[in-house]
Amino acid sequence: MKFPKPYTLKEIANLITSEYVGPDDFPVLGMNEIHVVESGDIVFVDHPKYYDKALESAATVVLINKKVECPEGKALLISDDPFRDFNALTSHFKPFKSASVLISETAKIGENTVIQPNCFIGHNVTIGNNCTIHSNVSIYDDTVIGNNVTIHAGAVLGASAFYYKNRPEGFDQLRSGGRVVIEDNVDIGALCTIDKGVTADTTIGEGSKLDNQIQVGHDTVIGKKCLIASQVGIAGCVVIEDEVTIWGQVGITSGITIGTKAVISAKAGVSKSLEGHKSYFGVPADDFRSKYKEIAAIRKIPEILEKLKNI
Repeated sequence: MKFPKPYTLKEIANLITSEYVGPDDFPVLGMNEIHVVESGDIVFVDHPKYYDKALESAATVVLINKKVECPEGKALLISDDPFRDFNALTSHFKPFKSASVLISETAKIGENTVIQPNCFIGHNVTIGNNCTIHSNVSIYDDTVIGNNVTIHAGAVLGASAFYYKNRPEGFDQLRSGGRVVIEDNVDIGALCTIDKGVTADTTIGEGSKLDNQIQVGHDTVIGKKCLIASQVGIAGCVVIEDEVTIWGQVGITSGITIGTKAVISAKAGVSKSLEGHKSYFGVPADDFRSKYKEIAAIRKIPEILEKLKNI
């Protein structure tokens, strides 16, 4: 998430009442999670296990809960609770704004686009030309939708990320300030739910087709011309490359990559990154040849046990 204008390190530190290490006028351009940070961004870290990863990342400002040596060319924000202060910055730069009408006056809707009754279109939403938005669709603030997109009834675009910190008093949600971006020629089935990014974009690539009742987690990027069948659940920060086919009721864990033209059969459980141009099934998902060998070996277990008894 980029700020509307450059800020200084001192200005950001004053917003969250934190100490800082670096020049007062050190430039701060935005804030992002570790997997999408760029030069000028703030990244937060609150566990020693991830200190090095944050300090060595592309981020030039690290919001951290310990005084450490500051890498050359970077700055630090010292906080007793980086998670809380990252939320405070999100709330400052992307505050929630309530709506009073079904279609916000700030929404931009293209030519020949049809919005069916009972849809909600939030602030700063952009919808392209020749789209059809069927009844009872909810499109949260800042969502971007391209041309020739069809969204079927009951879909929700832009809900908050499922991302929590477990505190003694209960779960504390990481606030979401990102967007959903739907590219041209995408179809989204009934009752699909696509969460916005925490600080960046959840993206559905050009020409992809989503069946009914699919969950897409925060910051996930789905490539071009993908086919995803019903009841697939995709966690956050997943990268699905172009022309991937995923059949129904597949579960995909967070932070992995599925390669170009991979095919994942129904009911598979994907717990690691998968190479492209292969077919997969099973729990955990593996390529067909390996999985069939595994099944064949399992079927031999009774025979092996019987032979052992007779020894």
